[in-house]
Amino acid sequence: MANIMRWGGADITEPFRRFLEGDMASWLRVEEYRDAGSMVVKAEVPGIDPEKDVDIELVGNDLRIQVRHEEKSEHRDKEGYRSEFRYGTFSRSVSLPGPATESDIRATYDNGVLEIRIPLPDETGRASRKIPVSRAGAASGGGTAPDDNPGGTPQSPA
Repeated sequence: MANIMRWGGADITEPFRRFLEGDMASWLRVEEYRDAGSMVVKAEVPGIDPEKDVDIELVGNDLRIQVRHEEKSEHRDKEGYRSEFRYGTFSRSVSLPGPATESDIRATYDNGVLEIRIPLPDETGRASRKIPVSRAGAASGGGTAPDDNPGGTPQSPA
């Protein structure tokens, strides 16, 4: 791999090196799952300060997460000094299964993992119900006319 990273004795440019290493994505990779009545969204974002580098917003039924990352390194030795800086912003929008209130959403950061817990909406009123389908009317050549079925209950075809 070291030979690929060098070309004619000169280093490959930084953007191309980052592309080869898979570091060009500007989206935040997340894991989503349901746990004990909550939707859980996790993202690995090591090396950040969650109080100043993370923004989480609720917009309609979308949860928008934005993380800023800044990395600095300095190398000093007897031959000289070298410093490197890397900055990046990563974002992701996650659709929620229903309405949520920002005061109910909890976000924690522990050991480089951002975890967001969103309570799922109550599904007691969401039982499945069959919707009857009626024919378009007498003009289509079949079915029952509206005045032939005054109760509006579905009738089986004859």
